[in-house]
Amino acid sequence: MTGELRVIALRGIPELEEGDDLGALVVESAERAGGLARGDIVVVAQKALSKVEGRVLHLDDVEPSERARELAGAEDARRIEVILQESRRIVRSRPPALIIAETHHGFVCASAGVDQSNAKGPNTLILLPLDPDASAQRLRDGIRERSGVDAGVIVSDSFGRPFRRGTTDVALGVSGLTPLLDLRGRRDSTGYELHATEIAVADEIAGAAELVMGKTAGVPGAIVRGLELAGDGSGQSLLMPRERDLFR
Repeated sequence: MTGELRVIALRGIPELEEGDDLGALVVESAERAGGLARGDIVVVAQKALSKVEGRVLHLDDVEPSERARELAGAEDARRIEVILQESRRIVRSRPPALIIAETHHGFVCASAGVDQSNAKGPNTLILLPLDPDASAQRLRDGIRERSGVDAGVIVSDSFGRPFRRGTTDVALGVSGLTPLLDLRGRRDSTGYELHATEIAVADEIAGAAELVMGKTAGVPGAIVRGLELAGDGSGQSLLMPRERDLFR
């Protein structure tokens, strides 16, 4: 796929507000780093898109349900209520207030993606975009209009994994690239035919971008350069089909 891979931080993007032109801000940041090039993939943190799309909620506006109070224990039941509202179902829960949920998008993650980090104030929550693939497409369109470059776009977020410590970024929304590299039917170096191998390249790209973005660096995006993955695809295609899911 590549001979050389580069990951370039998109620095200088200010604190985002609802309605901000994120496409313009990404292009301005990219120009300071030398500009966008054909084949580039722009990775943007989910929180950046959620902020400009108004997916920010204040706990003062939340009335917790009895179920939320039961799950919260000594924690803030209002936050738990928001998690319940953002969930299709609760997969696992453990007091105090640890919840693994399946979101309405189909993502299985901690707290249904509801997060307080990098939010404005202790009583503010940031929710996942309503449609991360549509968000990626809109951002891609905005970047193309302002730069003339048809870059791929990934909307990323940090997810934990059930059998590994720590989090890594994954692709929630995708536009303009192939998110899965399907190697089924190909043969390895010894001639063995691969029967099940699919590489989640969009997740790998999101993880690489996170190395320069980080949780505390204040960098909401990155350019990943050197890959040839232009194509059609979506973040939804990365979800495990229920009939193949051994854990639910």
